[in-house]
Amino acid sequence: MKFIAPVEKNKTYEVTIEDLTYQGMGVAKIENFPIFIANSLPGEQIEMGVTKVQKTYAFGRVVKVIKESPDRVEGSGVEYTQTGIAPLQNLAYPAQLKFKQQQIQNLLNKDHLDDIKVDETIGMENPTGYRNKAQIPVRNVQGDLNTGFFRRNSHDLVPIEDFYIQDPVIDKVILQVRDLLRRFHVTAYDERNNSGVIRNVIVRRGYYSHEIMVVLVTRTMTIPGQKALVEEISKIDGVVSIVQNINSRPTNVIMGPKDNVLWGEAVIHDELMGLKFMISAHSFYQVNPVQTEKLYQLAIEKADLKGNETVVDAYSGIGTISLAVAKHVKKVYGVEVVKEAVQDAKLNASLNDIENVKFITDKAERQMAKWESDGLKPDVVFVDPPRKGLAPEVIDSIADMNPKKIVYISCNPATLVRDIQLFSDREYEVTGDIQPVDQFPQTPHVESITVLTAK
Repeated sequence: MKFIAPVEKNKTYEVTIEDLTYQGMGVAKIENFPIFIANSLPGEQIEMGVTKVQKTYAFGRVVKVIKESPDRVEGSGVEYTQTGIAPLQNLAYPAQLKFKQQQIQNLLNKDHLDDIKVDETIGMENPTGYRNKAQIPVRNVQGDLNTGFFRRNSHDLVPIEDFYIQDPVIDKVILQVRDLLRRFHVTAYDERNNSGVIRNVIVRRGYYSHEIMVVLVTRTMTIPGQKALVEEISKIDGVVSIVQNINSRPTNVIMGPKDNVLWGEAVIHDELMGLKFMISAHSFYQVNPVQTEKLYQLAIEKADLKGNETVVDAYSGIGTISLAVAKHVKKVYGVEVVKEAVQDAKLNASLNDIENVKFITDKAERQMAKWESDGLKPDVVFVDPPRKGLAPEVIDSIADMNPKKIVYISCNPATLVRDIQLFSDREYEVTGDIQPVDQFPQTPHVESITVLTAK
């Protein structure tokens, strides 16, 4: 018998919001059928219009708030919710921190790991204007080249001038570059026809150095009026690097493989935990430097290092954790799959006169297995994996090396909880509480630190 959903598209219903999803959308239920509604908060009674109906769920929009949550605050702009830049902007900041703590705890409880507790989320004094990197699409809107962000679940550009969670200086630079692109009649990318020149503008700014890199991501090898355009961008206060990245493929991936330095240096410089770093156009570098220093400092403290340890950093990137740990231990081995990141890590070690680190280019699981067969016995392993968490092979390789302690920095509570259980199967247990750190205020994302020790 064919299932008929209890809601219809374009009809309105009165509902009560029961929960928030991990994407920051309110959840209401009609006859146990979930409806996801942006800009709605738990406890609110709303009139909701259905926008899309699927087999097992639906999406809706707020038509009217009948009863408001006491945690609701006035948002800065509807475009931040429309685009998903700041989906939690209408939730008071203390309630955001509580939501992130609860997000991890709920997942643990759901998997019967109730004995593991989650501490209160460490927040920011000023939870806006924190991002040191912007990746901004460039498209035509009503005949004009515009910068902004895509509406949720679409490729329709919403023009935005103040991004709210980005460094305000970066916002200003994006507008100056946009105006120059207009002035020199550079065409915006058209993804339907894979035509036009400028796909994205990427801006990075050093938190301490204030050095700025502008990356123009282009579909074409050349930019019309390139010499004059570059000359004008180079006059923007703080700009020390202008790079062209070429991405000619019809893809949603932002950057292509080829870079040309158009002016200035190939990198910008910055500091993190008192260490100097060179950051290139492709470097992975945490986007919230204030919270990153708290995150890494806490991770090092929780490792309880005595000075004579051998440490493995299983996703070493450009060396941020490895180099921060190096002064506390005897030796650090870092492994990273991205070749350019490893080159950066080696340069950063040299820049800081750190000699007790060794960086290898390889997949974590393969290199860990090789180290294990070579007899390397680390005392502590640090892991800071992407959102998909650790591959089972990585967990097995780590367990085979038999470290006393694993410090797990996670950016995805769901994969963290899954991996805790996989480590448990290999005789590792969580010691102490999980510590969330709010790296991404106004969004549902949360980082956390978990320590596992051998049983």
